[in-house]
Amino acid sequence: MTACATEPVAENKDERKDVDRGGNQGESRGAEEDASDDVDGVESEGTRGLAYEDAREWTARPGCVITADGTYAARLALAGESWYPERWTLDGPEPYAVPLPTHQPEEPGTEVLPLTDGRVLIHRVADGRHVFSLLYPTGPGTGELPLGAVECPDAGTRLRLLPPAPGGERAYALAVGRGSTAVWLVAGGAFGPEHLAEVPGHCAGGVWLDGTGRLLALDRFQDGRTKTVVVDLERGGEVSPLLQIAEHSNDRLLLADADSGLLLIRSDAPSPGHARLGWGVLGSTLPIRFPECLRATDCAVTPFAIQPGQVLTPETCAVALRIDGPAGTWLGIWRPAERQVHHLPAPEGWLAGTGLWTREGVLQLPYATGAVPCGVARVGAPRGKGEPDRPTDPAPPRHIPVPPARPVPLQQAPLKGRLRASARPVFGDVAVRAEEGSGGAAFRYREGMGGEGRGGGGEETSPTDTPAMTAS
Repeated sequence: MTACATEPVAENKDERKDVDRGGNQGESRGAEEDASDDVDGVESEGTRGLAYEDAREWTARPGCVITADGTYAARLALAGESWYPERWTLDGPEPYAVPLPTHQPEEPGTEVLPLTDGRVLIHRVADGRHVFSLLYPTGPGTGELPLGAVECPDAGTRLRLLPPAPGGERAYALAVGRGSTAVWLVAGGAFGPEHLAEVPGHCAGGVWLDGTGRLLALDRFQDGRTKTVVVDLERGGEVSPLLQIAEHSNDRLLLADADSGLLLIRSDAPSPGHARLGWGVLGSTLPIRFPECLRATDCAVTPFAIQPGQVLTPETCAVALRIDGPAGTWLGIWRPAERQVHHLPAPEGWLAGTGLWTREGVLQLPYATGAVPCGVARVGAPRGKGEPDRPTDPAPPRHIPVPPARPVPLQQAPLKGRLRASARPVFGDVAVRAEEGSGGAAFRYREGMGGEGRGGGGEETSPTDTPAMTAS
């Protein structure tokens, strides 16, 4: 990818029709660009197919974006025929929305991302330049602080914001070029956008592995296969392999929880040619498991939130699933320790694919309807096996009610003592270890790393001695 140039920009003074604050607010459409545009320069048909699949996943956008600590959310809302940014405050007694329209309507694919100080980062594209600004309320109007722009001379380069980083004071973006992928700091730096790392290959996804915003996992497509790698943003963008289940498998990291080490992955290792959902624990020597209950033939299952705070028992973390099928979109709640998915209807107006767990096991789902333009539905997770009755926890509802209006690298992490083996339930799912000769173990970060495993299960494993989940 041709190096991108950074330059300061002034606020655009074009005067267009102002956004009507009093109009109805609609769900953000997100980025809906043609996915085929993201596969320019891919030659073989097989490679093109894999890259096309990555592009489709890359352009799938949730209805809104929530900060890592759950204090704010942001989305594009609709007033008449005009789109405008909207910030939601979620940490008060009741959620409320603040519209942030500027002097011109936004394009449907415009990206927004909330920061924990209440400002909203907006990413616009104009004449091949990616322009970034911070929006904030100023009484009756909207203030805008220009941050600068990233200019990509290569027309085939695609730049997207990464998920909110831990801490919430910085924001990052990924620029995917023809031969490499650049990681940019676009908000929170000293002098506007800063180039942090260059990763060979085409990267997608983006999952934060720690609580400091140092270790970023990316799904890299290279040499005809997709594997997850880790980029250390404080060591000059050093790249290390993370997820390598088999030599010829396509392995992607979907979600990670820094407290428990629980990882949700998608891989075709257990069934070549057909990707399946699986889970593992970072630092564990046990194999990756692919539960049969997560295997669906007529619908798409996408995990979008993991319950935090379960440090010693990753298998008890509740996982929220978005399920899309012929009958529509609904919710699923699943725990690794269980062999079933609890299916629940989605609340009316749910901003699909978005939500946040509390440590106590309550799933918070943002929604917007004509009657309630800013709301949060709360769903208690079904109790797991062996959990005592909790009278204050609501039973899984038939219909979800809509209420009225210093960073530590992994090899230095304090694994010993804190990550003792927990009670091990018996699992009957497909378990896959890394193949011998696959170039390394799955969940590998850096050579020479040690540490005890976290949690885990006790099902029968394959005879190979190659560890499938190690932080080595």
